[in-house]
Amino acid sequence: MHVHILGIAGTFMAGIAALAKAAGHRVTGSDQNVYPPMSTQLQSLGIEFVEGFEASQLSPRPDVVVVGNVMTRGVAVIEALLESDIPLTSGPEWLAREILRERWVLAVAGTHGKTTTTALLTWILEHAGHAPGFLIGGVPANFGDSARLGRAPFFVIEADEYDTAFFDKRAKFIHYRPRTAVLNNLEFDHADIYDNVGAIERQFHHLVRTIPGKGRIIWNAADAHLARTLAMGCWTPREGFGSGAEALWTSRPAPGVSDGSSFEVLEGGKVHGHVQWSLIGAHNVDNALAALAAARHAGVPVAQGIEALRSFKGIARRMQIRGEVSDIVIYDDFAHHPTAIQTTLEGLRARVKNARIVAVLEPRSATMRAGVHRDTLAPAFAAADDVWLYAPPDLGWDAASVVAALGTRGHLHRDLDALSAALVGALRPGDHVLVMSNGSFGGLHGRLLAGLRERYAPAARG
Repeated sequence: MHVHILGIAGTFMAGIAALAKAAGHRVTGSDQNVYPPMSTQLQSLGIEFVEGFEASQLSPRPDVVVVGNVMTRGVAVIEALLESDIPLTSGPEWLAREILRERWVLAVAGTHGKTTTTALLTWILEHAGHAPGFLIGGVPANFGDSARLGRAPFFVIEADEYDTAFFDKRAKFIHYRPRTAVLNNLEFDHADIYDNVGAIERQFHHLVRTIPGKGRIIWNAADAHLARTLAMGCWTPREGFGSGAEALWTSRPAPGVSDGSSFEVLEGGKVHGHVQWSLIGAHNVDNALAALAAARHAGVPVAQGIEALRSFKGIARRMQIRGEVSDIVIYDDFAHHPTAIQTTLEGLRARVKNARIVAVLEPRSATMRAGVHRDTLAPAFAAADDVWLYAPPDLGWDAASVVAALGTRGHLHRDLDALSAALVGALRPGDHVLVMSNGSFGGLHGRLLAGLRERYAPAARG
């Protein structure tokens, strides 16, 4: 079967492409602004894709067109598709019908931590010998790919609450029908889709309604929005993690360790074992607890899960070190919500102690661009010594107020070239530079590294 995918370079749709290819289909696609790591993954799989959404890509005629949620009415290929009799479907619907229907689905949902927790859970199952299928919104270093067909029965999926397609406004995760569900947390996000946090709680409630009575819900017991969601109705046994009165799974830091890199895992107060790993931050400790609990529901003993965590190598674009020049370390991170920014910075602060942290943010998500977080953004940078904010001309609000709230720590640039040049001039040996965006940020990481090499190379040669 010839499967043509519109919006193929998004993390989710690129995963769909990989799964379709592994299932034996001929796969083609199209997208705009294609960049790594998804472009690299598609090329490595030998999947043909074109730039743009012209109608001509429907010839020769595919057997089915899978429509990503980036597509809208008025786009040439969509109008041509609707005029034709070519079958069309959404990514989640195709996945549910072609891949998930006969699998034990383990779904990870939440505003933050989905990618990391999904990757952790997948690695635990892999380490235990199950060779699970997976679709992850990032590229785990333990696998090198964002998706794999795997072996029955298990399939692990990052379960997004964003809408499915222009013709299906339900949340993506409604299609997946998980037996094991992780609910990491719930905050207001996706302002282009939802009016308020209550609307998102309702979508999570719809997900809860799809989980069978013999399944399991692993939920963050400290999250009031999740508690309110579950109070709407829950027909599945649940296990809490983190903190709070209903937390079954908890952690205890190793003596003298505050950065989350070494901790004990407890179930009902009983110690299961000790984790020492490469990740940092209290949020990642909670992600680990959720993954261990979900894996145990799938039959993996906790001790075996803990052993797997010790060899977890992380994920591309999640506190990923992109390079180091003259003791200046450049990190790449996907954080694009104040809570994620705060927890990521706090984890880095616990690791680097008194070293200078320079935070650089591109407010690129729809919610950020709408200005929803303008009042909570400055406090999220409390752990940073210096904050650089990129405000492109088409940003929907004035970011100067955020920079003003940061005082002397704040810097605002409306031009990417100027931002890069100013940063290169301001950075000094010993700095930890956290670059945050849910896009490519115009290749800023590479620009900084190249500029720093040019700046410090003469001194190094001397």
